[in-house]
Amino acid sequence: MTELSIKRSAAPISAVGVISSLSKAPDDYFVIAQTTDGCDADLWKDGIFKSKVTRYLCFTRKTGPNVVVDMKLMEAKDVLPEGYTLVEETLDTKETAMRKRRLCVKTSPRAAAETALHDIQLIAKSKYHLVNYTTIGDINSLGLWYRMGDVAPLEPPAVSAEADVSAATIRRSKTSLSRPNYEQQNSGTYTMTALDDVPFVISETFIQSRHKMQQVNLMGITIKSLAEIEEEFCYNFGTELSIVG
Repeated sequence: MTELSIKRSAAPISAVGVISSLSKAPDDYFVIAQTTDGCDADLWKDGIFKSKVTRYLCFTRKTGPNVVVDMKLMEAKDVLPEGYTLVEETLDTKETAMRKRRLCVKTSPRAAAETALHDIQLIAKSKYHLVNYTTIGDINSLGLWYRMGDVAPLEPPAVSAEADVSAATIRRSKTSLSRPNYEQQNSGTYTMTALDDVPFVISETFIQSRHKMQQVNLMGITIKSLAEIEEEFCYNFGTELSIVG
């Protein structure tokens, strides 16, 4: 058994299905094409006449919100147990999955499950037994077995140090730019911001006496006081008044 196979078998099964053709298996699904003793694992074939219809069991361990925690085989007339879902149609053609017996599975949220199905096998010769596997009956003379295992909690995605620093910087920026909570201030609770304790004063460079301000020349423009402007541009309208009078 390869390292990849061991790693996959250690993961819980998240879905079980049936397909009509070995070449039409959905992505990430493992198809049981042969039994453990090397026989064809077709669930539909007739024992006497070779049928053109084929059915193969498949399952996936793709990580999802649910895992398969139980599986049962039923007769067509049996009532579906509560909490179980019937595997009625093939995944590839939407045709009837099985003709004699019915397969149903029970799923559970991964976070709530302690154990789940980890592997499924078919055996052609009933006298053989698989260690650590449980049998639930026969489908078309093939014994159906499954193995249970623990459900490990999902590991949170790894966050790089750079991403962590960036996230912290964004959080600090949002805190600095957020509007103060005046309700908290009125209630006696004060929220510190990045601007607290920063003195807001005018630089001494811009603080000059009035005399110095009057001597400032900007591109040939002399800054004058109001009294100086009135004195220089004073006009008594004497000529106009003499004409009117």
